[in-house]
Amino acid sequence: MFKNLSISRRLGLGFGTVVAIGIGIAVYGSTQMRGLSSSVQELSTDRMVKVGLLTQLKDNFQTIGRYARNVAINNDPAFVGGEKQKIAALRARNTEILAELDKGLTLPKARELFKVIADNRAPYNAALDRAIALAEQGDQAAAGAYLIGEVRQQQNIVFKATDDSVALQQEIANRLAAEGAQAASFGMVLMSGLALLMAALGMAVGWLVSRSITQPLGQAVQVADSIQRGDLTTAIPAGAGDELGALLRSMAKMQGSLIELVSNVRSNSESVATASAQIAQGNHDLSQRTEEQASALQQTAATMAQLSTTVGNNTESAKQANQLAQGASAVAAQGGKVVGQVVSTMQGISESSSKIGDIIGVIDAIAFQTNILALNAAVESARAGEQGRGFAVVAGEVRSLAQRSAEAAKEIKALIGRSVEQVQQGTSLVDQAGQTMGEIVGSIRRVSDIVAEITTASVEQTSGISQVGDAVGQMDQVTQQNAALVEESAAAAASLRGQAHQLVQAVSVFKIPGVAATGPEYAALSAPA
Repeated sequence: MFKNLSISRRLGLGFGTVVAIGIGIAVYGSTQMRGLSSSVQELSTDRMVKVGLLTQLKDNFQTIGRYARNVAINNDPAFVGGEKQKIAALRARNTEILAELDKGLTLPKARELFKVIADNRAPYNAALDRAIALAEQGDQAAAGAYLIGEVRQQQNIVFKATDDSVALQQEIANRLAAEGAQAASFGMVLMSGLALLMAALGMAVGWLVSRSITQPLGQAVQVADSIQRGDLTTAIPAGAGDELGALLRSMAKMQGSLIELVSNVRSNSESVATASAQIAQGNHDLSQRTEEQASALQQTAATMAQLSTTVGNNTESAKQANQLAQGASAVAAQGGKVVGQVVSTMQGISESSSKIGDIIGVIDAIAFQTNILALNAAVESARAGEQGRGFAVVAGEVRSLAQRSAEAAKEIKALIGRSVEQVQQGTSLVDQAGQTMGEIVGSIRRVSDIVAEITTASVEQTSGISQVGDAVGQMDQVTQQNAALVEESAAAAASLRGQAHQLVQAVSVFKIPGVAATGPEYAALSAPA
């Protein structure tokens, strides 16, 4: 039934059946509870309310009769007025109660009894009013007789109809309660039966599902036990189309792979033993060559150490030459700076000489103007006659001074001109000296750079030789390690030969279809080479 269904579908079918029955029980129980709730609600909110209203109506009728009797037997006007007000209030309340009952009563019998109450209410009230009127007229005896006679008859009619209405509502309420109890009892019995049915079906489906799972699992366990014992000849059934069938088919494939693996291990064990012997012989030869290589590397390391010492000395010499070149370069640079300062000073002197020449030109112009002014003063003093003689003498002296100032200015200007020419020549020579110093500084810097490059190359050469020496030392260490590893490899080859024999012995426990168990012919694998 479940052979070709997956385990998830089987479990889903089993649990789905149980869940479906449970849902059915829940739906039926919900329906029953809804009906029971409706009955209880009708009982509590409809029938009992009507019973309460009818009971209150009867109590009001009785109270009104008692108030009317009090009026009939009492002559106190204040008391009588209070009783009549109470009667009016109760009658108003009865009107409200009758209006509520008129809306809520729907059954024919209930409507019939309500009609009796409603129709006889007015005659009853009229009889009470008649008795009260007789009492107010002072005829208490007639009022009492009327209360006992006519009023009592009307009261009995109203009370009987009210009591019958209460009894009818209580009867309906009792019937609803009985129906609810019966429905609840029937629902409990039915739900218990359905629960038992659900349990039985669940157990049946669970047994079927578990059997459909455990039976193939048992077959898989038997196959696994056979493989664990080394028996690869056990036939594995194909299985169904579910996951367990897939498990059995996978185990069959695994068994086939194990058969192929064990066969390959058996066939390759002898090859492993032969190869391990060859590896041991090769390791012996390699060990001898490794020792020879280690001796050659030691000699190379000693030579590299001597070469490193020589290159180190060259490096120190190059460093000293570099320091001397740097010192000469610094001195030349300082001389270049001094020459530059001299050039700047000569340029300042040339500029100052030019300014002095300009000043002399100004003095010459002033002397010329003074001479003209003195000449004009002499002319004016001549025109003045005797009054201007003194002024003419002064003007003559001023003119004489102006002429001498002009001559002195010309001489100074000539001297300044020659000085400017000499300063310009000196400036040109200093410029040439500055250029020469700059070329000297550049040459010294190039020499310093070349020496620095030589120093750097020597340092790099020293570092390279040191690295070569380190590499040779490392090669020596590696060679010695290789020698140790070769010896270990030889030991490992011997161990491998023994392990190959143990491997053959280990796989001999497996039974392969069509192949006999491993015999003593593999014992030779354990013999020493």
